[in-house]
Amino acid sequence: MNSKHLQLLVTQAMPYGKYKGRLIADLPGNYLNWLARKGFPPGEIGKLLALMHELDHNGLSSLLTPLRVRQHNC
Repeated sequence: MNSKHLQLLVTQAMPYGKYKGRLIADLPGNYLNWLARKGFPPGEIGKLLALMHELDHNGLSSLLTPLRVRQHNC
């Protein structure tokens, strides 16, 4: 994990599916759990979804708050 990946969680939208257009950081935990059971897609989107799942599962989503604030102030 690096800061670029964390920044992408609060700037990149889900490209397809039920939550298309929603920021990855805003995906519901039950959807992330479902993806984890099903298998994350290949490539960068899969890595980001897996990272968001880990943050959500471990109660660390609040780590993204400063990045969201910075994003709104830019």
